[in-house]
Amino acid sequence: MDWLHFWQHLPGKISPNLLEIGSFQLRYYSLMYLVAFALTYLLVTYRNKRERLSYTSETIQDYFVWAILGLIIGARFGYIFFYNIDYYLDRPWEIILPFSFDGGIRFTGISGMSYHGGLLGLLTGSLLFCHRRKIDFWPFADLFAPAVPLGFTFGRLGNFINGELFGRVTQVPWGMYFPLDPLGQLRHPSQLYAALIEGLLLFVVLWSLRKIKAFPGFHFCLYLIGYGLARIIVEFFRQPDEQLGLFWQSVSMGQILSSLMILAGLLILAVKYRK
Repeated sequence: MDWLHFWQHLPGKISPNLLEIGSFQLRYYSLMYLVAFALTYLLVTYRNKRERLSYTSETIQDYFVWAILGLIIGARFGYIFFYNIDYYLDRPWEIILPFSFDGGIRFTGISGMSYHGGLLGLLTGSLLFCHRRKIDFWPFADLFAPAVPLGFTFGRLGNFINGELFGRVTQVPWGMYFPLDPLGQLRHPSQLYAALIEGLLLFVVLWSLRKIKAFPGFHFCLYLIGYGLARIIVEFFRQPDEQLGLFWQSVSMGQILSSLMILAGLLILAVKYRK
């Protein structure tokens, strides 16, 4: 029983800050994303060298600058348009300024990022990069697709340490109490579910299939379909965004966007297969 109590209250025992100096805070959340990018880079360079692909290390390094920039911009604007458009139409300055002017000026930080928006931003940056460098997009995307989920695992662990994106109310014994939950109820640790299913499990599957030679874009399509399915499953346990709730009393925005991912992956597979 003592171990159960410890587990259920674990989020409240974890400080989200790795380092604090005065008002400066270095959060584990930021560190986890650095780990995610570093792992993805190492896995991609490993594949590029081991499988004797034609990309130079300079090309991969330059691409990461484009990818990270596209990911951050897309994730931010994706959250605004997919999840909270009415709020930011009234307060457009908060899109880029880390301050709220409601009832005076106060620092809030920039919060609100969308995975699906990040994916669109990443794809936009990737297409521009490939066009600029005269690189075929599809095999280049296949190089990265199997590696991405492992990095995503650490991103979700960062969400868990931050105590955000917690799950729905539950009675299962492995549920947890999260300090940011205004109701203080036992909830699914959906961030850990996501790290396991969207991250680690999907990585194992895609990495084990990486040497299959089908057609350019095949592994990228598998990623779209695999992540979409994994995200739909996790969304059944994740607390919906308060400002949106559930559509038709059962479907979340994340599930709608993930269904579009699956559809896009299937359509690309069909077109590529016919060609």
